[in-house]
Amino acid sequence: MDRPKLYKTEAIVLKHIPLGEADRILTVYTPELGKLRLVAKGVRRPTSKLGGHVEPLNHVTLSVARGQNLDIATQGQTLHSFRSVREDLRSLSWGFYIADLVDQFAPDESPNFHLFELMLRALGWLEKGTQTELLLRFFEMRLLGYTGYQPELYWCVECRRHLDPGNYAFSCSLGGVTCSSCEDRPEGSLLPASLNTMKVLRFLQREEYTAVTALHISVSLHREVERLLSTYIRYLLEREVKSASFMKVVASEMAALQLGE
Repeated sequence: MDRPKLYKTEAIVLKHIPLGEADRILTVYTPELGKLRLVAKGVRRPTSKLGGHVEPLNHVTLSVARGQNLDIATQGQTLHSFRSVREDLRSLSWGFYIADLVDQFAPDESPNFHLFELMLRALGWLEKGTQTELLLRFFEMRLLGYTGYQPELYWCVECRRHLDPGNYAFSCSLGGVTCSSCEDRPEGSLLPASLNTMKVLRFLQREEYTAVTALHISVSLHREVERLLSTYIRYLLEREVKSASFMKVVASEMAALQLGE
């Protein structure tokens, strides 16, 4: 997309990496330009006026100058820092996971306003203290839909027959559920999808988040849903989501602390 020499954009900072002694490369997600990589010059110096504004998960407005290779972020203003998310390790690990998924799935400079809005809303839910892991499952399901990988949950991906209630299997390579008649075909590895797992997946795909927050399911059922979605995501990306490991470590340590109380 051809951009002017100077432009402003709203953005959520996904991550940053050091560049030289004082600079950073920012990866940000914007509503109108998609994912951008920008150079923030001098941002690691204590005197930088930009530094505090471009921390990961910050919702900001940026003034940007077009560069020869990467554009350059010259000024920034924080719209929302999601401070309470940063002050809670569990919420922070979830925020990093959400940002990581957007970074992994979103192609460079390909606008997707729905994905931007989804991430902004998810960070807002975290800030309000939403502590249900179904937030992550809802985010995963909607992200898959907005990026073109929505799983098929109503029709067999092999024979295209409508799926009646029952226990089925999920095919990562075909992107959806197979009926009992097609489960034995040598298509590749299949994941079990119980009737209750199917109900939850369809609910996440169909309902808005306000309805999801009222949903109560067993820990074992949630683990089935989590396992299916994480396996599908790993298949699509052809690698693990790095922040998922950090999120699991935090969850494990917090569970251990609660048991010790």
